[in-house]
Amino acid sequence: MTAIALTIAGSDSGGGAGIQADLKTFSALGVYGTSVITALTAQNTMGVSAIMDVEPDFISAQMDAVFSDIAVNAVKIGMLSRIHSIEAVAAGLDRHHVTKAVFDPVMVATSGDRLIDDAAVNHLKTLLFSRAVLITPNLHEAAVICGGPVAQSEQEMRAQGEAILGMGAQAVLMKGGHGEGPDCTDLLITPDAVLPFVAPRIATANTHGTGCSLSSAIAAYLAHGLTLEDSVAKAKSYLTAAIQAADQLQIGHGHGPVHHFHAVWDR
Repeated sequence: MTAIALTIAGSDSGGGAGIQADLKTFSALGVYGTSVITALTAQNTMGVSAIMDVEPDFISAQMDAVFSDIAVNAVKIGMLSRIHSIEAVAAGLDRHHVTKAVFDPVMVATSGDRLIDDAAVNHLKTLLFSRAVLITPNLHEAAVICGGPVAQSEQEMRAQGEAILGMGAQAVLMKGGHGEGPDCTDLLITPDAVLPFVAPRIATANTHGTGCSLSSAIAAYLAHGLTLEDSVAKAKSYLTAAIQAADQLQIGHGHGPVHHFHAVWDR
Protein backbone atom coordinates (compact mmCIF):
# COMPACT_ATOMS: atom_id res chain seq x y z
CA MET A 1 0.00 0.00 0.00
CA THR A 2 1.16 3.51 -0.83
CA ALA A 3 1.29 5.82 2.20
CA ILE A 4 -0.62 9.02 1.36
CA ALA A 5 -0.92 12.29 3.27
CA LEU A 6 -2.84 15.51 2.65
CA THR A 7 -1.69 19.00 3.58
CA ILE A 8 -4.27 21.74 4.07
CA ALA A 9 -2.32 24.99 4.24
CA GLY A 10 -1.16 28.15 2.50
CA SER A 11 1.30 28.31 -0.37
CA ASP A 12 4.78 29.79 0.18
CA SER A 13 6.13 31.08 -3.13
CA GLY A 14 9.64 30.98 -1.66
CA GLY A 15 9.29 27.23 -1.14
CA GLY A 16 10.45 27.05 2.47
CA ALA A 17 7.21 26.74 4.42
CA GLY A 18 3.53 25.98 3.97
CA ILE A 19 2.32 23.65 1.24
CA GLN A 20 5.75 23.49 -0.37
CA ALA A 21 7.54 22.46 2.84
CA ASP A 22 4.84 19.91 3.59
CA LEU A 23 5.05 18.25 0.18
CA LYS A 24 8.86 18.17 0.36
CA THR A 25 8.67 16.57 3.81
CA PHE A 26 6.14 13.99 2.66
CA SER A 27 8.35 13.07 -0.30
CA ALA A 28 11.52 12.90 1.80
CA LEU A 29 9.79 10.45 4.13
CA GLY A 30 8.38 8.17 1.44
CA VAL A 31 4.82 9.49 1.45
CA TYR A 32 2.76 10.54 -1.56
CA GLY A 33 1.58 14.10 -0.93
CA THR A 34 -1.73 15.69 -1.87
CA SER A 35 -2.76 19.27 -1.11
CA VAL A 36 -5.57 21.71 -0.39
CA ILE A 37 -4.41 25.32 -0.71
CA THR A 38 -6.10 27.74 1.70
CA ALA A 39 -4.18 30.90 0.74
CA LEU A 40 -1.61 32.18 -1.74
CA THR A 41 1.31 34.21 -0.46
CA ALA A 42 3.91 36.32 -2.22
CA GLN A 43 6.94 35.70 -0.06
CA ASN A 44 10.62 34.84 -0.03
CA THR A 45 13.32 34.42 2.60
CA MET A 46 12.98 38.12 3.52
CA GLY A 47 9.28 38.06 4.37
CA VAL A 48 5.70 38.15 3.11
CA SER A 49 4.61 40.94 0.76
CA ALA A 50 1.06 39.86 -0.14
CA ILE A 51 -1.61 37.30 0.80
CA MET A 52 -4.65 36.16 -1.17
CA ASP A 53 -7.11 33.93 0.66
CA VAL A 54 -8.86 31.09 -1.15
CA GLU A 55 -12.64 31.16 -0.95
CA PRO A 56 -14.14 28.61 1.48
CA ASP A 57 -16.23 26.94 -1.23
CA PHE A 58 -13.07 26.24 -3.22
CA ILE A 59 -11.33 24.86 -0.13
CA SER A 60 -14.25 22.46 0.21
CA ALA A 61 -14.08 21.57 -3.48
CA GLN A 62 -10.38 20.72 -3.18
CA MET A 63 -11.00 18.52 -0.15
CA ASP A 64 -13.87 16.70 -1.87
CA ALA A 65 -11.79 16.16 -5.02
CA VAL A 66 -8.92 14.58 -3.08
CA PHE A 67 -10.96 12.42 -0.70
CA SER A 68 -13.41 11.19 -3.37
CA ASP A 69 -10.60 9.53 -5.31
CA ILE A 70 -7.52 9.10 -3.12
CA ALA A 71 -7.20 7.04 0.07
CA VAL A 72 -5.60 9.56 2.40
CA ASN A 73 -3.96 8.03 5.49
CA ALA A 74 -3.23 11.23 7.44
CA VAL A 75 -3.80 14.97 7.23
CA LYS A 76 -1.70 17.98 8.22
CA ILE A 77 -3.51 21.30 8.75
CA GLY A 78 -1.60 24.57 8.67
CA MET A 79 -2.53 28.24 8.84
CA LEU A 80 -6.23 29.12 8.74
CA SER A 81 -6.90 32.77 9.51
CA ARG A 82 -10.52 33.24 8.34
CA ILE A 83 -13.58 31.99 10.21
CA HIS A 84 -15.30 30.68 7.08
CA SER A 85 -12.15 28.82 6.02
CA ILE A 86 -11.95 27.16 9.44
CA GLU A 87 -15.59 26.13 9.13
CA ALA A 88 -15.01 24.70 5.64
CA VAL A 89 -12.06 22.60 6.80
CA ALA A 90 -13.87 21.31 9.90
CA ALA A 91 -16.89 20.33 7.80
CA GLY A 92 -14.64 18.58 5.28
CA LEU A 93 -12.89 16.58 8.02
CA ASP A 94 -16.27 15.39 9.26
CA ARG A 95 -17.63 14.73 5.77
CA HIS A 96 -14.70 12.47 4.93
CA HIS A 97 -14.37 10.85 8.38
CA VAL A 98 -10.77 11.97 9.00
CA THR A 99 -9.31 10.42 12.17
CA LYS A 100 -5.60 11.23 11.79
CA ALA A 101 -5.19 14.99 11.52
CA VAL A 102 -2.20 16.96 12.85
CA PHE A 103 -2.99 20.65 13.39
CA ASP A 104 -0.18 23.22 13.40
CA PRO A 105 -1.90 26.40 14.67
CA VAL A 106 0.09 29.11 12.89
CA MET A 107 -0.86 32.32 14.72
CA VAL A 108 2.26 34.44 15.22
CA ALA A 109 4.82 35.58 12.63
CA THR A 110 8.55 35.31 13.26
CA SER A 111 8.47 39.10 13.82
CA GLY A 112 6.05 38.53 16.71
CA ASP A 113 3.05 39.96 14.84
CA ARG A 114 -0.32 38.28 15.30
CA LEU A 115 -1.58 36.60 12.12
CA ILE A 116 -5.07 35.78 13.38
CA ASP A 117 -7.69 37.65 15.41
CA ASP A 118 -9.36 36.50 18.62
CA ALA A 119 -12.60 35.47 16.90
CA ALA A 120 -10.73 33.13 14.55
CA VAL A 121 -8.68 31.73 17.47
CA ASN A 122 -11.93 30.84 19.25
CA HIS A 123 -13.20 29.14 16.09
CA LEU A 124 -10.01 27.08 15.90
CA LYS A 125 -10.46 25.97 19.51
CA THR A 126 -14.11 25.08 19.00
CA LEU A 127 -13.99 23.46 15.57
CA LEU A 128 -10.50 22.00 15.05
CA PHE A 129 -8.95 21.10 18.40
CA SER A 130 -11.22 18.10 18.99
CA ARG A 131 -10.96 16.97 15.36
CA ALA A 132 -7.15 16.66 15.41
CA VAL A 133 -5.21 13.79 16.91
CA LEU A 134 -2.43 16.27 17.76
CA ILE A 135 -2.02 20.07 18.14
CA THR A 136 1.55 21.40 17.67
CA PRO A 137 1.86 24.97 19.01
CA ASN A 138 5.15 26.74 19.52
CA LEU A 139 5.61 28.81 22.68
CA HIS A 140 4.14 32.00 21.19
CA GLU A 141 1.13 30.19 19.72
CA ALA A 142 0.44 28.41 22.99
CA ALA A 143 0.48 31.77 24.76
CA VAL A 144 -2.12 33.14 22.31
CA ILE A 145 -4.29 30.04 22.73
CA CYS A 146 -4.11 30.20 26.53
CA GLY A 147 -4.35 33.99 26.74
CA GLY A 148 -1.25 34.26 28.91
CA PRO A 149 2.49 34.96 28.78
CA VAL A 150 4.99 32.92 26.80
CA ALA A 151 6.16 29.90 28.81
CA GLN A 152 9.65 30.31 30.25
CA SER A 153 10.19 26.80 31.65
CA GLU A 154 9.21 23.20 31.06
CA GLN A 155 6.82 23.46 33.98
CA GLU A 156 5.04 26.39 32.33
CA MET A 157 5.06 24.56 28.98
CA ARG A 158 3.39 21.59 30.63
CA ALA A 159 0.79 23.78 32.32
CA GLN A 160 -0.16 25.44 29.03
CA GLY A 161 -0.23 22.12 27.21
CA GLU A 162 -2.55 20.68 29.82
CA ALA A 163 -4.75 23.77 29.51
CA ILE A 164 -4.99 23.17 25.75
CA LEU A 165 -5.96 19.56 26.47
CA GLY A 166 -8.76 20.99 28.57
CA MET A 167 -9.98 22.89 25.49
CA GLY A 168 -10.76 19.61 23.74
CA ALA A 169 -7.43 18.62 22.20
CA GLN A 170 -6.64 14.90 22.15
CA ALA A 171 -2.88 15.49 22.50
CA VAL A 172 -0.56 18.51 22.43
CA LEU A 173 3.07 18.80 21.33
CA MET A 174 4.48 21.90 23.02
CA LYS A 175 7.45 22.92 20.87
CA GLY A 176 10.45 24.47 22.59
CA GLY A 177 12.24 25.81 19.54
CA HIS A 178 11.69 29.42 20.59
CA GLY A 179 13.13 28.79 24.03
CA GLU A 180 16.70 29.19 25.23
CA GLY A 181 19.52 26.95 26.40
CA PRO A 182 21.70 24.31 24.75
CA ASP A 183 18.83 21.86 24.20
CA CYS A 184 15.49 22.17 22.45
CA THR A 185 12.87 20.24 24.40
CA ASP A 186 9.40 19.45 23.07
CA LEU A 187 6.74 18.03 25.37
CA LEU A 188 4.14 15.55 24.11
CA ILE A 189 1.23 15.93 26.49
CA THR A 190 -1.65 13.44 26.48
CA PRO A 191 -4.34 12.72 29.07
CA ASP A 192 -2.15 9.88 30.35
CA ALA A 193 1.46 11.08 30.12
CA VAL A 194 3.98 13.85 29.48
CA LEU A 195 6.86 12.75 27.26
CA PRO A 196 9.93 14.95 26.59
CA PHE A 197 11.74 14.90 23.23
CA VAL A 198 15.15 16.53 23.48
CA ALA A 199 17.60 17.55 20.74
CA PRO A 200 20.57 19.93 20.72
CA ARG A 201 19.73 23.52 19.81
CA ILE A 202 21.40 24.29 16.47
CA ALA A 203 22.91 27.70 15.73
CA THR A 204 21.66 28.68 12.26
CA ALA A 205 19.60 31.47 10.70
CA ASN A 206 18.08 29.01 8.25
CA THR A 207 15.03 27.82 10.16
CA HIS A 208 12.21 28.97 7.88
CA GLY A 209 9.45 26.36 7.80
CA THR A 210 10.50 24.34 10.85
CA GLY A 211 6.99 24.22 12.33
CA CYS A 212 5.40 23.24 9.03
CA SER A 213 8.02 20.58 8.43
CA LEU A 214 7.71 19.03 11.90
CA SER A 215 3.93 18.75 11.77
CA SER A 216 3.98 17.35 8.24
CA ALA A 217 6.68 14.86 9.25
CA ILE A 218 4.45 13.66 12.10
CA ALA A 219 1.57 13.30 9.64
CA ALA A 220 3.85 11.39 7.26
CA TYR A 221 4.81 8.85 9.91
CA LEU A 222 1.17 8.50 10.97
CA ALA A 223 0.39 7.79 7.30
CA HIS A 224 2.97 4.99 7.46
CA GLY A 225 1.00 3.52 10.36
CA LEU A 226 3.27 4.44 13.29
CA THR A 227 1.89 5.34 16.70
CA LEU A 228 1.64 8.98 17.71
CA GLU A 229 4.59 8.70 20.11
CA ASP A 230 6.82 7.03 17.52
CA SER A 231 5.70 9.50 14.85
CA VAL A 232 6.69 12.44 17.04
CA ALA A 233 10.05 10.87 17.92
CA LYS A 234 10.98 10.12 14.30
CA ALA A 235 9.70 13.50 13.09
CA LYS A 236 11.81 15.28 15.72
CA SER A 237 14.90 13.39 14.54
CA TYR A 238 14.14 14.17 10.89
CA LEU A 239 13.71 17.89 11.55
CA THR A 240 16.84 18.10 13.70
CA ALA A 241 18.89 16.61 10.86
CA ALA A 242 17.20 18.96 8.36
CA ILE A 243 18.16 21.96 10.50
CA GLN A 244 21.72 20.68 10.94
CA ALA A 245 22.06 20.48 7.14
CA ALA A 246 20.30 23.79 6.43
CA ASP A 247 23.52 25.77 5.94
CA GLN A 248 24.47 23.49 3.05
CA LEU A 249 21.82 25.30 1.02
CA GLN A 250 22.30 28.79 -0.41
CA ILE A 251 18.74 30.10 -0.73
CA GLY A 252 17.93 33.83 -0.77
CA HIS A 253 19.24 36.63 1.40
CA GLY A 254 17.20 36.19 4.58
CA HIS A 255 16.10 33.26 6.73
CA GLY A 256 16.54 30.26 4.47
CA PRO A 257 14.73 26.92 4.68
CA VAL A 258 15.76 23.72 6.38
CA HIS A 259 17.21 21.02 4.13
CA HIS A 260 14.25 18.71 3.60
CA PHE A 261 16.22 16.35 1.35
CA HIS A 262 19.39 16.18 3.45
CA ALA A 263 19.34 12.37 3.37
CA VAL A 264 18.77 12.19 -0.38
CA TRP A 265 20.67 14.91 -2.21
CA ASP A 266 24.10 13.83 -0.96
CA ARG A 267 23.53 10.46 -2.59
